[in-house]
Amino acid sequence: MLTPPGLKGKQYRISGKAYPRLSRPGQKRRRVLQIMAAVVAVAVLGWGTVQLVTVFGGKKKPVAAGKDCTHPAKASAADAAKPSATPSAGASAGASAGASAAAAPLVLPSGVPQPATITVNVFNATNRAGLAGQTAAQLRLRGFKIGKIGNAPATLENKITGSAQVTGGATGHAAMSLVGSEVSGATSTTDARKDASVDLYIGNGFTALLTPAQVSQALALAASPSASAGAHC
Repeated sequence: MLTPPGLKGKQYRISGKAYPRLSRPGQKRRRVLQIMAAVVAVAVLGWGTVQLVTVFGGKKKPVAAGKDCTHPAKASAADAAKPSATPSAGASAGASAGASAAAAPLVLPSGVPQPATITVNVFNATNRAGLAGQTAAQLRLRGFKIGKIGNAPATLENKITGSAQVTGGATGHAAMSLVGSEVSGATSTTDARKDASVDLYIGNGFTALLTPAQVSQALALAASPSASAGAHC
């Protein structure tokens, strides 16, 4: 019989062959905290699973037509005055474009010579190969006489930042006006030549010749300054 020292009497007598097992203080609280942590972890995992299923498995709501949809803008009247196409790399593509453009009639105001009476020399002032030949082919289909075709002199090579430069003599202002109307934004200069021939230097900003309808409109505005001024009102 095992009795701790200092204890007497049957009231404090311990029976048995071994001491009873005593739990450490605070162990019950630790178990409660472990159970609570496990419950929280399960809840977090369940919430994360629901979110993943919602994101990857949910159906997208249809968007109402007319609210967030974008539609291509309609072409304005100002776009009609822009060149309709960019010259291709091959001369055959440029010739076909000129043939279709030549089908439309060219309306000339009084005082403007016919294209058949004008000799145009076409020079390429850019690094794009074949541009002078393509443009000359289109002008020939429009009735112009084509003179020289080649590269611009070194003094003008890559120096013309605009679309084109038209050069002629003192007697060729009417011819220069017609040739300049073929290219949007072309500038004009005069030299000391005596004939009515015109040099067309193609610049880095060149894209394509205008259509005959656009050329007719440009010539009409140039012949009637009052009409062009009223267009800006």
